[in-house]
Amino acid sequence: MPWLHCFHDRGASGDLSPAVQAPMTEDTDLTRLPVVMLMGPTGAGKSAMALALAQEFGGEIVNVDSAQVYRGMDIGTAKASPAERRTVPHHLLDLCDPAEVYSAARFRADALVTISEIRARGRIPLLVGGTGLYFRALLQGLSDLPAADPVIRSGLRTELERSGSQTLHARLARLDPRAAARIHPNDPQRILRALEVHAQTGQPMSTLLERTSDTVLPFPVVIWVLAPATREALHARLARRFLSMLERGFVNEVMALWSRGDLSPDMPALRAVGYRAVWRYLEGRVTHAAMVDEAIVATRQLAKRQFTWFRSMSDTTWWDSADMAVGQRLRQAFAKLL
Repeated sequence: MPWLHCFHDRGASGDLSPAVQAPMTEDTDLTRLPVVMLMGPTGAGKSAMALALAQEFGGEIVNVDSAQVYRGMDIGTAKASPAERRTVPHHLLDLCDPAEVYSAARFRADALVTISEIRARGRIPLLVGGTGLYFRALLQGLSDLPAADPVIRSGLRTELERSGSQTLHARLARLDPRAAARIHPNDPQRILRALEVHAQTGQPMSTLLERTSDTVLPFPVVIWVLAPATREALHARLARRFLSMLERGFVNEVMALWSRGDLSPDMPALRAVGYRAVWRYLEGRVTHAAMVDEAIVATRQLAKRQFTWFRSMSDTTWWDSADMAVGQRLRQAFAKLL
């Protein structure tokens, strides 16, 4: 893997700024404009780098973070600020209420339309985020998994209430080790879905997910992964990042969600890293110090899973986010795409 460097994390939607124009000429072949995918673990600096590239080269940013599609979840998801959205157009942010479910299939449909519109304007789409499933859905299409079965799901929920998610995760590890490696033992929704698919088909969900439809995207794609050479290099940064979120009002943000009364920490939106820990704190189940520790550990675990996901992808170029020269090198690489 070629290694190089970068900055911080974010995401949003905004009007096209007339001050930022794509460096195109009359000879530019718009059909050859690439789509740049900038992916990597949380906290690696993807958003700040994407913002700088988009400003310099006339790009527009498309969010690929499954938490940033939800309204009212700004601080904890490191969503782009209003000022950043005014500087560079951002897309696929604030699409849903946290009570809704936003699927990979919906993301793929939304992203394809958005990419087409950006390229029609003669600008370069920068797809930025850390949700590997969304990137894979766009690049490879989606598998034909069976629909939910209410009877099987009800039985599994009864087992979950009786035995807990750790026990069901251990069963999943026996039936589908690869799925269990990707799913956290405290993520009951994904555990139940993987067990449900196995009960319906008799096959591991990880095997079925590999049977994606043949998908040829109608545009060239460049895939860049921005990450430090080791996960350990991220740890101190992730801790500082979460403490900064607390200083900027993260607890109040979660309290606004908690006080609604129609949300629960098992909903997909609230599975976003950090939100469950603060939710437990608001319920009086953990101390403030324990909440901080729990959230930081969860963030590190997320980064670990993201590293594993992106290392499994092919045709990627890796850039070392700890290399102080990465900004200049990525600008040079971006310029060569035009």
